[in-house]
Amino acid sequence: MTFALTDRMRDPDTIPRMPNWVTAPRSEATEDVAFLSGAAMSHLHVVLGRPEFPHALLRDRLALRAAEACVGFSGRPERAGDLRDAVHLLRPGDLPGPAGETYLAWRRAAEGPVSIKTLGRALSGLEPGQIAAWLDAGKGAPVTRAAMVLEAVLREVPRADVAGLILADSALAQALGWEHLVPLFAAGLKRADLRKQGDGLRLACHHALVSSAVEVVRISTDLVRRAMHLKAVAPKLRAKGGGGAVEMFLTRDAVAPSALPLPDRAARRLCDRLVELGAVREMTGRDTFRLYGV
Repeated sequence: MTFALTDRMRDPDTIPRMPNWVTAPRSEATEDVAFLSGAAMSHLHVVLGRPEFPHALLRDRLALRAAEACVGFSGRPERAGDLRDAVHLLRPGDLPGPAGETYLAWRRAAEGPVSIKTLGRALSGLEPGQIAAWLDAGKGAPVTRAAMVLEAVLREVPRADVAGLILADSALAQALGWEHLVPLFAAGLKRADLRKQGDGLRLACHHALVSSAVEVVRISTDLVRRAMHLKAVAPKLRAKGGGGAVEMFLTRDAVAPSALPLPDRAARRLCDRLVELGAVREMTGRDTFRLYGV
């Protein structure tokens, strides 16, 4: 497998930076915050539309970020490393636990195009008709629509934070014409925000999108640079199946050697080689049960 590098991909610094005035101190007036969130989302829309983008990798990393926030909302202690372990080190027949289930829900929601089928797979405890009804609860401009969906879910099922936030991101994606859900709201909202309603919740959602959009642009610039380097070193890999392994690293936040399309020993050697080349990182700091990612 070959990985072509376009001229635009050779310089990740060409990704436009979020204007400073978007994050400057500002008033709490709804119209001001709405204007800034609109500007932030417009900028993010341009960034996400760039052809060199590792879209699947970004969504998977943002899914972890959203899951970590939701686990925190529930009062559980697990953080990103724990969530990676819960999902990527699962053995056949094992259960991921509540925190792992939250992470799996976000990963599944972000994997496929926004649809009732994709959302049903992510939120397996909900009927397709219920998912559709909640999505239809949102009307108006994108953020208003998303906030209305979130409010509708939490009004009926007050503890359904994960479902509400996944559906809010789905409603936003649909309103913006995005094919896939991009996890944004969870990491930008506070636990207390989820108990707000009406104008208060909409204002909190606008604030959340400003902070999340800024962070996503930062993450995106870093991922483009790292993905570009991985593609550049891919021709140096001699292992049969190396191309398939590289493709997995370009689409997943973390990968266990056992998941690669190689025998165990060859997979571990490949991971060590990619670390030596500076193309991937070992993410756990452990000597065993390691995970690797771009």
